[in-house]
Amino acid sequence: MKRGLQGNEQEDGGGTSGGCQKTLKRSRKQRREKDLEDEESRWECLPQEILLHIFQYLPLLDRAFASQVCRGWNETFHMPELWRCFEFELNQPASSYLKATHPDLIKQIIKRHSDHLQYVSFKVDSSRESAEAACDILSQLVNCSLKTLGLISTARPSFMEMPKSHFISALTVVFVNSKSLSSLKIDDTPVDDPSLKVLVANNSDTLKLLKMSSCPHVSPAGILCVADQCHGLRELALNYHLLSDELLIALSSEKHVHLEHLRIDVVSENPGQQFHTIKKSSWDAMMRHSPKFNLVMYFFLYEDEFGPFFRDEIPVTHLYFGRSVSKDVLGRVGLNCPRLVELVVCANGLRPLDEELIRIAQRCTQLSAIGLGECEVSCSAFVEFVKMCGDRLTQLSIMEEVLVPDHRYGLDDIHWEVSKHLGRVWFPDMMPTW
Repeated sequence: MKRGLQGNEQEDGGGTSGGCQKTLKRSRKQRREKDLEDEESRWECLPQEILLHIFQYLPLLDRAFASQVCRGWNETFHMPELWRCFEFELNQPASSYLKATHPDLIKQIIKRHSDHLQYVSFKVDSSRESAEAACDILSQLVNCSLKTLGLISTARPSFMEMPKSHFISALTVVFVNSKSLSSLKIDDTPVDDPSLKVLVANNSDTLKLLKMSSCPHVSPAGILCVADQCHGLRELALNYHLLSDELLIALSSEKHVHLEHLRIDVVSENPGQQFHTIKKSSWDAMMRHSPKFNLVMYFFLYEDEFGPFFRDEIPVTHLYFGRSVSKDVLGRVGLNCPRLVELVVCANGLRPLDEELIRIAQRCTQLSAIGLGECEVSCSAFVEFVKMCGDRLTQLSIMEEVLVPDHRYGLDDIHWEVSKHLGRVWFPDMMPTW
């Protein structure tokens, strides 16, 4: 009897306990659902300016996924502030491993955000199809107001392989409609003199940076037109064949804003090519007008083509030799480049550059960075060079193979001596062993 009662009690008690547990589970579930609803409500009510700030830190793909959460987030996704800066990546799957901007996104940008774009670049692979796709997009930006435009070939210059008329027509759309271009990078493209005149006619008051190295259809007269009209130009990059005394004089006129950076690529198209000379008086005019400007020169010449260079003083600050350069030329650098800040020599030969380095240390009193590749320098001369330059050498990149041991120093102890004069620990660069 007692057992039966106990059994009934347990049964009844178990039912009561089970009911309580179910009630607790329901209440917990309801609380969780309420918390989730409250949380969703809080996210939905998040101020748009905060959402915009968050979206600006998200990669494009994550931003697109987030836009599908709710209507408010989708509206934020399309706010003009998020489309001012954009990089179109145009790659062909058959010839590139890089991801490309999805065609549907490109259509959406052209349809909804072309008038929001301000800072735009096109990065294309080596295929002509990618270059043509970039030009097709450019030709549709009729409502744009770009401030910067960059055309970048990640491999070979694919823009040069497309019809010149197609490229010029697309670029002219931007030149005519933007009216406020301040930065233009069009290296390795078929841009020509007439298109530069269109650029100047519509953007002369705003253009500050122009990079157009390896543009064979531009003449010295074409770039001179830019210098004559764009008085606010601060940075300019071009091939040496476009550099002239007239251009330097134009950049030195009273109306012209002080130039800050001038980059010149001196490239040999054919062995034995002849190069023109620039008068010292033209460089002097530039120095008087823009005494603090940086002159960066890249040389890709054969040894017998350096005749016109470094015969007179030249205000170069950054100098890079991409091919072998003779002792004679480096000796002239030491004599005629007093403003030199950085020097990189990729190759020289098997004759030590001891005297040339010492001369550069003596005459180039602003030198702070040097790199030597396939060259030879005795350890003693190298130590003397570092001693003369002192701790102003912030960058010192020398391959171990460059240093030749002598009676004073060997490779095992040269780093101690060099480190002492630099005021920091230094070791020569080592050739990878893989």
